[in-house]
Amino acid sequence: MPNFRAAAAIPLVIVLALSGCKIIKTPTAEEAAEAASGGFNPARQVADIWDSKVIPFLETRAGPFQEVNALSKSDLNAAAAKYGHKEKEGSAPWTFAAKVSGTIIKAETASRAAYLDTDIDGDGKADVRIQIGPVIKGTAIRDSLDFVSFNDFKNQIQWAEFGKAFNVHINGLTLEKLPREGLEGKKVEALGAYPLPSSGQPALLTPATITIGG
Repeated sequence: MPNFRAAAAIPLVIVLALSGCKIIKTPTAEEAAEAASGGFNPARQVADIWDSKVIPFLETRAGPFQEVNALSKSDLNAAAAKYGHKEKEGSAPWTFAAKVSGTIIKAETASRAAYLDTDIDGDGKADVRIQIGPVIKGTAIRDSLDFVSFNDFKNQIQWAEFGKAFNVHINGLTLEKLPREGLEGKKVEALGAYPLPSSGQPALLTPATITIGG
């Protein structure tokens, strides 16, 4: 009988022991990286503000590309006040919000930094170059927003990662779904931003939204 009682008590001890255990969830790679960086998660930050703040801001701020481009050449201060933004610190160029509506005259899709040379005024010449990735040069979308600032971030590395996160978000949301064949001659509509180009260089627009062929 004593042996029976001892044997019966063993499962009870196991149950009590297990009831005191706490199952710890293994963090994902993203969660581990966020914890290691003190809670910094640029991809989540961008996703959280994209629909509620980024797109409404660009829709309100952007002007037709021809108008923005012409004004920036004739009166940079006026163009900057109406369509532009740049950080007070540093030497970054003005970045302008613009809407593009035109015809694709050249589609470079062999490169990972693919782009669409677009004619806006119907003269058969490219007026603006639209990036379609997957590699997107620069951080124009971040740099066009007046509600984000370098001072909101811990250091230059976080600020740079935040800028890159916009490009990754745009690519996954829109650009990777675009057709890559038979684009020349098609209509393109885009809303985005571009840094003030160097003299003689085409404006390089990063689209936040883009539609090809209607």
